[in-house]
Amino acid sequence: MMVDPITVGMLGSVCVFVLIFLGMHIAFAMMFVGFVGLAVLSSFEAAMPVTASTMWEVGSFYPYTVIPLFIIMGSFAGSSGMTRELYSSFEKWTRHVPGGLAVATIAACGAFAAVSGSSVATAAAMGTVALPEMDRFKYDPRLSTGSVAAGGTLGFLIPPSIGFVVYGMLTEQSIGKLLVSGILPGILLTVAYATVVVIWVKMWPDAAPRNLEPVSWTEKVKALKGVKEPLFIFLFAIGGIYAGLFTPDEAAAVGATLLLLITFIKRKMTGPALFTAMTEALRISVMVLMLVAGANVFSYFMALSTIPMQAANWVISLQVSPYVVYAMILFVYLILGCFIDAISMMVLTLPVV
Repeated sequence: MMVDPITVGMLGSVCVFVLIFLGMHIAFAMMFVGFVGLAVLSSFEAAMPVTASTMWEVGSFYPYTVIPLFIIMGSFAGSSGMTRELYSSFEKWTRHVPGGLAVATIAACGAFAAVSGSSVATAAAMGTVALPEMDRFKYDPRLSTGSVAAGGTLGFLIPPSIGFVVYGMLTEQSIGKLLVSGILPGILLTVAYATVVVIWVKMWPDAAPRNLEPVSWTEKVKALKGVKEPLFIFLFAIGGIYAGLFTPDEAAAVGATLLLLITFIKRKMTGPALFTAMTEALRISVMVLMLVAGANVFSYFMALSTIPMQAANWVISLQVSPYVVYAMILFVYLILGCFIDAISMMVLTLPVV
């Protein structure tokens, strides 16, 4: 009996979402459906080596060591006390700006993202420092939590970004170029978030009571020393990629080493902190690599089902503006973003998008 590849592909796509909403991890759902789909459209003998070789290739590809190294960078940055120093520095400069503490939170998130690479780590690290301070000054909880949540997303855009690394892995693009390309958009998004906070507070002043305690220019200049460490590491590591001195994995290793030295010099490194950094790097690295392996197997299945090609032909046949297509894609991402995290969403949709 002949099997229609498109029908199998559509059923497989539905099965992935069903398995995810039933609680199966996205990586395993995509790998399982991809394996079964390959077996149905070709044969079990063809599906088995494809799945096995994909797992091996993803796990043994040397450039992917950039993932645990970037995670370790973020862990060491948190252990060094960098988050509190960054927040204190920006707070002094934004104290008399409307919503100053929220603006300082967003700015500090952007600076911490430059040595972290993870949006979750950025939000978690800054939240522990910024939220109690904003609560103390009676900030509106919507503004305080919103500023931390929005600032955390900068970790997905500002290099070193795990999101860019995963995108480069899935699309076989230059990870170094992707990382460098995130600098300007990251700065612009930081400014945009801060602008929204200022406008919000001007419209509803009660959302963020002013801190009228004076701060001198001497204090402001002294506060800048809290920015020098992340700035130096960012310029050395990411600047090294841009200048062609380092590959992304070498830059990550350099950044992690520098942050380790900083934590030792500050006497902030402890046994539990080191253990936590290593286990966190292991956990996230395995998760990301499994996602990439699952996405690759699912991509082979999608290619065999011809769904991506048929979807592209359908979009072309609509004869609409590219902006309409962008709006459709953004709408899909908006819906998916209500249920799954950014990396999983990207891995899930790239085989088709």
